[in-house]
Amino acid sequence: MHPTASDLLTRAVADLSGAPKEGLGEERDSRWRGKRIVRVGEAWHLGVLLLTDTHALATAEVLRAADPGRRGYTAESARARAERRAEALKGGFDEGEVVHVGWSVIDVDGVDAGGSSGPLSLIDGIPSVRWSAAGGFMPLETYLHERVELLRATD
Repeated sequence: MHPTASDLLTRAVADLSGAPKEGLGEERDSRWRGKRIVRVGEAWHLGVLLLTDTHALATAEVLRAADPGRRGYTAESARARAERRAEALKGGFDEGEVVHVGWSVIDVDGVDAGGSSGPLSLIDGIPSVRWSAAGGFMPLETYLHERVELLRATD
């Protein structure tokens, strides 16, 4: 019998103990402080997954906190990215710090029960992960092993 997604993710969290984490942010907007991205936690970044001590999350937007400075932008998208980086800085992240925004909690129990959540699915009884929007599925066990090794190598 194959290990469950819960078992695999729990093992990955144990294997990652002591490895560097990245910031989790949430957007806030108030009359007094304006738009900003505030810290709500931290997680290990494993490609399409973010792991905390208690949850698996699906990644979304990844940015680095930075002062936008006074630059001329050739594209509106570049201006928007600079504003997002500045919102993270304004929200309390350090200059250059990696921030994950827009992430969502994965229903791991639902995957173990035979369903799908975020990039995880149970396929023919094997917990699997869709590692890119265009890519197919691969076994979660293999994916986690590779990603944990990569993160530990940069540790």
